Amino acid sequence: MPRPPSDPHEAWRAANARQLLCAVDEVRARLELHAQGQRREPARELAALAAADEALAGHSALRVLSDRFGLTRFERLLITMCAGPELVPGFGASCAAAAGDPRRPYPTAALALAVLPDSHGAAFTPERPLRRACLVQLAGDAELAQARIGLEERTLHFLVGTHAIDERLAGLTEHIPAGRADDLATTHRDLAARIAAMWARPEQPLIQLCGSEYSGKESVLADVASRVGHTLRALRAADVPLEASQRDGLVRLWTREALLGANALMVVVDDADHPDQVRAATALVERIPGLVAVASRDPLRLRRRLAARFDLERPPADEQGSLWRGALGPLAERMNGQIAGVIAQFSLGAAGMRAAAADVRQRAADDPGEPLGALLWDACKSQARPRMDDLAQRIRPGAGWDDIVLPSDQMRLLRDIAAHVRQRARVYEQWGFGKRGERGLGISAVFAGASGTGKTMAAEVIAGELNLDLYRVDLSQVVSKYIGETEKNLRRIFDAAEEGGAVLLFDEADALFGKRSEVKDSHDRYANLEVSYLLQRMECYRGLAILTTNMRSALDTAFLRRLRFIVEFPFPGVAERAEIWRRIFPREMPRDGVDPARLSRLNVPGGVIRNIALNAAFIAADRGEPVRMHHLRHAAEIEFLKLERPINEADFGGWT
Repeated sequence: MPRPPSDPHEAWRAANARQLLCAVDEVRARLELHAQGQRREPARELAALAAADEALAGHSALRVLSDRFGLTRFERLLITMCAGPELVPGFGASCAAAAGDPRRPYPTAALALAVLPDSHGAAFTPERPLRRACLVQLAGDAELAQARIGLEERTLHFLVGTHAIDERLAGLTEHIPAGRADDLATTHRDLAARIAAMWARPEQPLIQLCGSEYSGKESVLADVASRVGHTLRALRAADVPLEASQRDGLVRLWTREALLGANALMVVVDDADHPDQVRAATALVERIPGLVAVASRDPLRLRRRLAARFDLERPPADEQGSLWRGALGPLAERMNGQIAGVIAQFSLGAAGMRAAAADVRQRAADDPGEPLGALLWDACKSQARPRMDDLAQRIRPGAGWDDIVLPSDQMRLLRDIAAHVRQRARVYEQWGFGKRGERGLGISAVFAGASGTGKTMAAEVIAGELNLDLYRVDLSQVVSKYIGETEKNLRRIFDAAEEGGAVLLFDEADALFGKRSEVKDSHDRYANLEVSYLLQRMECYRGLAILTTNMRSALDTAFLRRLRFIVEFPFPGVAERAEIWRRIFPREMPRDGVDPARLSRLNVPGGVIRNIALNAAFIAADRGEPVRMHHLRHAAEIEFLKLERPINEADFGGWT
């Protein structure tokens, strides 16, 4: 004799299977009695079913299904009838005999109404749970009374104790597992407790969790779902059907899934979503019952559903420190206080911290001699990159202080900019300046000067000095003719950059940051709003934002007044050009007779000097010679033709 299952869940599954078969036996007995023309109750089968129910204390899957969807006795018996052909061989023959038609070995509405007690035709209407919640499906082209009725696969799985989400929803939604309790910052854990208390109420309001940090919202809502005994699944607004009929089908599928699988839904609305997608997501969440939350930058405009809004704030530094120490484990003690610097620079959620810590452990095992602080810093940069890489071009800093030639005043300003970023945590956090509000805490600068005077190189130098990523923003992808789109694009960039405090380089910024015009029409008004929005974001941005322009006079004076640094990049004089020529050639490059003094007579900026030097190197390499003055002349002539500048022989005296 086989031993009973030791696992309580397996024991329940076995008892539930017995109960379900007893329920099917009751219906089959009713079918056989109907075929014989008898109208009595199947007493033996009912007694067996009662005993099986008692063994489960009323917690059979069939009973739970009936209670959750509010089924009548007739509807519950119909569900059992539909389960019969799936579970018991020969059940179809009983259906055919009861119907008096061997061509119909399956349940139909007419058969159910004739055989099952307490029958009512309303059970088959679209408003009742059988069809509204997709518990059964109708097949064939026959009229409703004779159409074949079968169980939806998800319903059958639930009845036999198997919990597998409908494959249609599995392709649209993503399971978000709940982390450990200590994976959340204290303030986020307290917020999760507040939301869980609201979801424990009968009205279960829609939750709108707002803010720019997606991973934090995900962790909080997963914790909330776990607290109320549910599983969280995420649906992106971009995947919500735009057609109302398809959206209605999704509502019905999720309604069934929420009740069968104790699932909570998180609808994620991204700034990049089209307005039509946002409207579709709004219409969806207003109709879906149960536990529903929206994770978005700003709240949705709801009209028909009770909602509660919460803003997810960045945890305080001490709470972030606790999260980092928990993620790093024993390695935290070997960081020599460098966690504070990481907290000041990076804004990673708990999931990002865990991923960065795992990266540090792996790299430390591969290279035990590498400083842990440097490994952690690099791991944080890697975690912060994915969102920014989709929005801007990452430039790998390759220039250092020795590569840039500027007057002493400008060099001092550049070093001051680096110092402000480096000492931000001490001044804002330890010395208290940050407690007076975020406004004015952003570090921003304008680099003004003609093309080729070193503005982009200077940004590279600062990013390299700070060991931060440098991203160049393509303004052609930011500025939009549609009202509000430019602000949305800017917001996406700044929100993504906040995670890693990256250096943002808005190259040739005149197009976006020009003088605010006199308001003559609605377009002028919205153009001014774009500038105002940018000012506000730059004043609050935790990293460094650099704007480059060829024409400082084109920038709004109010805009300049609210920037912390303005660095003029003058056109290089003879002495500066000679120094650039001396520094431009790598040590490894062979040269013969190259004279920086003669080269400096060429009245060109540093960017053009670099192009000439590089081109000359290729020309000399192809000829198998060291770089000589005549190679540089050839390269200079090519550059002048490209720039459509006349070639003055006086500039090339002694270049042969």
